[in-house]
Amino acid sequence: MELASVIRLLLLSAIWGSSFLFMRIAAPVLGPAMLIELRVGFAALFLLVVGYFLKKKLQLMQHWRHYFILGFFNSALPFLLLAYAAQTLSASLLSILNATAPIWGAIISALWLRQALPVKKVCGLLIGVVGVAILVGFDNASLEPGAKLAIAASIGAAVCYGIASSYAHSAKSVEPFANAHGGMWASTILVLPTLLFFPVVETPSSSLLLSVVFLGVVCSGVAYLLYYRLISDVGASSALTVTFLIPIFGIFWGSVFLQESIGWSTVVGTMVILLGTALVTGFSPRQVFAARKSKLR
Repeated sequence: MELASVIRLLLLSAIWGSSFLFMRIAAPVLGPAMLIELRVGFAALFLLVVGYFLKKKLQLMQHWRHYFILGFFNSALPFLLLAYAAQTLSASLLSILNATAPIWGAIISALWLRQALPVKKVCGLLIGVVGVAILVGFDNASLEPGAKLAIAASIGAAVCYGIASSYAHSAKSVEPFANAHGGMWASTILVLPTLLFFPVVETPSSSLLLSVVFLGVVCSGVAYLLYYRLISDVGASSALTVTFLIPIFGIFWGSVFLQESIGWSTVVGTMVILLGTALVTGFSPRQVFAARKSKLR
């Protein structure tokens, strides 16, 4: 990759990794519903401004059903599940469990297309499950009250991303920016009714509200722009590298700002999960650089 793409990749990984930190800070105060309503709302407003200056149109009459399906599985439901889990689990654990999304995506895609999984992907799936077992089974956080339900919610969020990915491949082609923009507005509408069931726990401070604005504008709005720019510049396979870097940043931010401990199970579980993800996705750093080299010729 060129230096500019490497910088964008690291920046995107750091931003998405920090989202788990901000959810962990804000969810116990605002509750999952208000936190996510603000997150997707701020993201939608930011993308509206960007779309206005870039003259990007949503074509709502034509694609509104698509935006609602994508918004539900790619933002609204997984964000709510992660925010619910963030009331109990550490930012590190959230980011690592989220990294299983490509594994679930491969399974759902195989079921969707009614195709048998290759042996390599089956091995990756089994390895990923072992990684989750190591991570959860030896983490003291899993013994906390409500932790098992929170872990299930985190894995459920990863499954949602897998469904969204499979749907996006089979759906009619829509511009990536429009997908992000329309999906965020749909998510804002979808999350709104949940405010009745998850009230705000306590009055937030001004610093916490700023972190929520950052979560929406930067971790959702800016991050999507960076991600689609990466796909445009280096291709989807190279952009997939972000999947492997997010947990590293998630663990780092949690350790630095929340003093979360990094035990052997965290390190080993993360490595095993990422190995399983690499096998399932067919990701290979060597192939990424080889593809980039051939593209430059």
